[in-house]
Amino acid sequence: MTVANSTRFLFRGVEIDDRTDAYIRKRLGTVGRLLDDVMRIEIEIDRDKKGKFRVEVMVKTPYKLYRAEETTISIEGSVDAVEDELKRQVKQDKEKIRTLKKRGRMSLKKKMVLDKSARFRK
Repeated sequence: MTVANSTRFLFRGVEIDDRTDAYIRKRLGTVGRLLDDVMRIEIEIDRDKKGKFRVEVMVKTPYKLYRAEETTISIEGSVDAVEDELKRQVKQDKEKIRTLKKRGRMSLKKKMVLDKSARFRK
C-alpha cells in the first residue's frame, strides 16, 4: 500500500517543508504495510496557542477505523508517537482475530465424536 495514493493532509496554521512531508509519509507508510486494505489515511496537523504541534491520524479500512492523536513540541515527535499507537492498535486487532480463530478450532475439537471401533493407521 502506498500512502501517497490515499492520503489527505490538513494543515491549520502550519507550513511544512518537503523533508517533513517525506518523513511523515515514510513513517505512516509502515502502518499501511501492516494492514491489508487501506482505503484512506487522513493526517491533520495544527499548532496550539502554546506552540506545540498536534498530529491526528485516521486510517480507514473497509472494516475498521484506526485513530491516534498526539501533541508534542515537534511534528516529528508527534508523528512518531502516533505511528507507535496505530501499530499497537493494529497488532492488538490482529491478535484478537487470531485468538478467536484458535478458540473456534479448540471448540470444534471438543465437539468431535470418534467411534471407538474406528481404526487409525499411522
